[in-house]
Amino acid sequence: MLNGLDDVNWAGLAHAYGPAADVPGQIRDLLSPDASVRERALWSLHGNIYHQGTIYQATAHAVPFLLEVLESPECRVRAELLVLLTGIVTGFDEMWLPEGMPVAERREQAIGGDVVLASAPGFDPESWGDLDDDEPLSDEDMGRLYSYIWVSAYDAVRAGVPLFRRLLRSEPAVRCMAAYALAWFPEDAEESLRALAAIPADGDGEGVVAATASVATGLLGGRPATGLDDPRPLARWGAAIALATVECRETPDEAVEVLVAAASGEMGEDERVPFLDGNLAAYAGAALRLTGDRHADRTLDALLGHLSTVSGVSALHVLQEALQLAFPSPPQDRVGYPELDDRQRRLAGTLAASPQAWLLEGRNFGNIGMLLFEYKLPSTYETMREYVTS
Repeated sequence: MLNGLDDVNWAGLAHAYGPAADVPGQIRDLLSPDASVRERALWSLHGNIYHQGTIYQATAHAVPFLLEVLESPECRVRAELLVLLTGIVTGFDEMWLPEGMPVAERREQAIGGDVVLASAPGFDPESWGDLDDDEPLSDEDMGRLYSYIWVSAYDAVRAGVPLFRRLLRSEPAVRCMAAYALAWFPEDAEESLRALAAIPADGDGEGVVAATASVATGLLGGRPATGLDDPRPLARWGAAIALATVECRETPDEAVEVLVAAASGEMGEDERVPFLDGNLAAYAGAALRLTGDRHADRTLDALLGHLSTVSGVSALHVLQEALQLAFPSPPQDRVGYPELDDRQRRLAGTLAASPQAWLLEGRNFGNIGMLLFEYKLPSTYETMREYVTS
């Protein structure tokens, strides 16, 4: 078990906090019989080889051993490991939703990255050590390099796709995360779609697994096995998301109605559904964007109604979708409130009347302000109130 783990030059590899010499011990601790030791190892790996959506030089080297742990009969943290492995691939999945992972584009961007890696000043191609800041790379070469690092980590996780398919027959929590993981590997869609269609229904009384499998199916280009007539609301939500993903402007009206209701917050949130942190309303809004402009006003009204009731990360996800509907492209310059169009004024007015939407655990949430700044809108609650009355 874990043969070769100590053969890797971990001390010569970098992660978020410097040399990765601590990684092999953390990987071994994932198999500890002590739950607190396993939890500490997971927490550490989420902070060093994958840190706030970013991967590092050590990441791709760690992945094969993480997959070995995942497959071990002694593994008691399968669902948690799948969270880590998919995080390595997606960063924050909101970057790729609702369309899915553009792997071909990322591979194109990585072309030449291996040459940059081998020739970069102060860069050890055997260890992916630190770059020499005295001879910085061009923006183009830096882009190739980091795309190459991402593709290396992506392909390392991709080696686990057959295992992820087998885990679709595990307990429901693992089944759910395995379905989520498969969603990000479109190059393997054919076999994954067959596996997702045959996913067991036992133990899924609320439809969490069915919803996740349906969304994954749609992201892989398939039609969901679950129908819009399923008695479980979550399962209907997942089926509607999948249909919007594959049918786009031809999405059936029944699916649109399910999504508009979800965008209004009618279903609340469910963190057991891994996509977009379980924000069912925001993902419904994102899926409705794929159906074209004919549903845009209803969708915006639904999202703004929900935005007026939520805060923190929930509000951030909903606001992101509302902004994309109100501003098809971010403006270059700020304009006065009277010069905004109707959708934009409705959005600004909702923010001006919703002080809780600006907060995270009772304090100002800076991410809200930064997002609005990108759209040349006031970035605090106070200045937004002044703006809409100007």
